[in-house]
Amino acid sequence: MTWTQKLNAYERLMRLDRPIGILLLLWPTLWALWIAGNGKPSPFLVWIFVLGTVLMRSAGCVMNDYADRNFDGHVERTRKRPLATGEIQPKEALWLAAALSITAFMLVLLLHRLVIELSVVAVFLAASYPFTKRFFAIPQAYLGIAFGFGIPMAFAAQLYAIPDIAWLLLAANIFWAIAYDTEYAMVDRDDDIRIGIRSSALTFGRFDVLAVMLCYALMLALLVLAGQRLHMGIAFHAGLFAASLLMVYHYTLIRGRERANCFKAFLHNNWVGAAIFAGIAADYALRPLGYTALP
Repeated sequence: MTWTQKLNAYERLMRLDRPIGILLLLWPTLWALWIAGNGKPSPFLVWIFVLGTVLMRSAGCVMNDYADRNFDGHVERTRKRPLATGEIQPKEALWLAAALSITAFMLVLLLHRLVIELSVVAVFLAASYPFTKRFFAIPQAYLGIAFGFGIPMAFAAQLYAIPDIAWLLLAANIFWAIAYDTEYAMVDRDDDIRIGIRSSALTFGRFDVLAVMLCYALMLALLVLAGQRLHMGIAFHAGLFAASLLMVYHYTLIRGRERANCFKAFLHNNWVGAAIFAGIAADYALRPLGYTALP
């Protein structure tokens, strides 16, 4: 294998060729940074968290493929992943995951001590998530915590504390993750049954579509509550309304439970996160100078 082929395999192992995971991890972090920074977060913090998101998402993908290396070859969607095909050896994957995690931790060392302490929890969540598919009925809930842990870290970096609003946003993100990752799991339902992997799509059974829409509704309800506590205005609620319309569109995609459409709905969640962020950013941009809404 040439170096070009090897680098290409590493890129696919880290999913840099498929950035949807980075985006789904990044949007909630940006929500938190903008709220904690009263609409004007530190550019340095934004840079640190964006780069850290890329690094930790990449490390998480490597650990996921390492944990699933004996299963991926039996699943249609994952059978060509580098560890499943033998392009990359398990030991190489562990070294890569360690290098990515250490680099991310070096960035965290530039921040407040509270962020450093939270980063230890974040690494544990990222490393342990792949194994929850062996025994958790809804591992997507665990994913929601892992994907949303940038929220309390963002508040800690900006405010040196974690207000209650951070946990409310994290709860909203958990329901969002259950919704979009159930759509993702619906793609692999038959393969997961065959190899014994657990997922929310299997747990919800014939109520999977209903469960997705209920999780979307709970996410929006929690964000409305957060908006009330933050005294958010029309721009924020317009962002939530736009997100709700996108969720209705997702319903039209997943109700037939066709693999391609379920995967399309999953990918489309990037725009849900973007719509909510746009509403938050616009709301703060329209506020009087010096106005703060944090309770």
